[in-house]
Amino acid sequence: MQIYLYGMICCSNSFKLNDFPVPDEYMEIQQSYRFPGGETGTCATVLASLGADVKVDGTHIGKNSAQMIREFYRDKTVNLDSLTFDDSFDGLEDYILIAGDTRTPFGTFGHFFAEAYGSNIRHWNKPKESDIAGCSAAAIDDCFGDDAELAAALCVKLEKPYVTIDCRYDSYIHKHSAVSVISGEGISNLYPEQTREELFPFYAENGGGLTIITNGGGEFSYGRKGGEVKTFRPFRVPVASTLGAGDSFKAGCTYALAMGMDDDALVRFASACAAVAISRYPLQLSPPTLKEIGELLER
Repeated sequence: MQIYLYGMICCSNSFKLNDFPVPDEYMEIQQSYRFPGGETGTCATVLASLGADVKVDGTHIGKNSAQMIREFYRDKTVNLDSLTFDDSFDGLEDYILIAGDTRTPFGTFGHFFAEAYGSNIRHWNKPKESDIAGCSAAAIDDCFGDDAELAAALCVKLEKPYVTIDCRYDSYIHKHSAVSVISGEGISNLYPEQTREELFPFYAENGGGLTIITNGGGEFSYGRKGGEVKTFRPFRVPVASTLGAGDSFKAGCTYALAMGMDDDALVRFASACAAVAISRYPLQLSPPTLKEIGELLER
């Protein structure tokens, strides 16, 4: 199975605490890790664990994280050949505080994109048709504007189905996707005045594939244009950390799409993949496996 991923890859620094910090009070860090992250970076880690051969492209890798990213993927089925390793800038990093089943990320992504669109400095690659031509399925993050849309257009041209996440319902990427996932964070960013229930018909009617609007650990909806709107309640597992839950769900959707699963099976598989992911911290040291997902599905 060959999977192509295009989008955000960065260095993630996570800190697990017993409780969220209180102003002017000391808080002990229980665990901390530094691993490849970002929507595409985490998705690649999970897909490799599921047995897929993955090719990634997107964010330029800066000098501060290049060695860590190369070493992390050295023994994994993740091909970094299309990435640009650029020593002229530090590179993107994010920082995540984790306590219980909540997390708060922060970083400099606003500056990263403001600089790009203000001065035409693009610290990310354009997608390459040759990379997409060899894949069974793809996943595209809608974070790089026209270049993300180009990745989708190349998938359409080459008849490669793709998964996307958190894009607008009137976008090209959503319209032509095989699976489009919209998270609570995506709704807050894109349509803060509207609810999941209000938005679902717009996404379904404007989509050419399966629409899934997730709801954290709550029941969520999925369906297609003109079809039945179904609901699914996520699997209940002990939560170690919700970090990477959405990326693992996307990875599960992409794997299931490449395997030709129907909509119901795809949703169950992706949900089980995310459930296994949140049951451990950090997921990079122990990403979900097919065996674990299968056992959860049987239960």
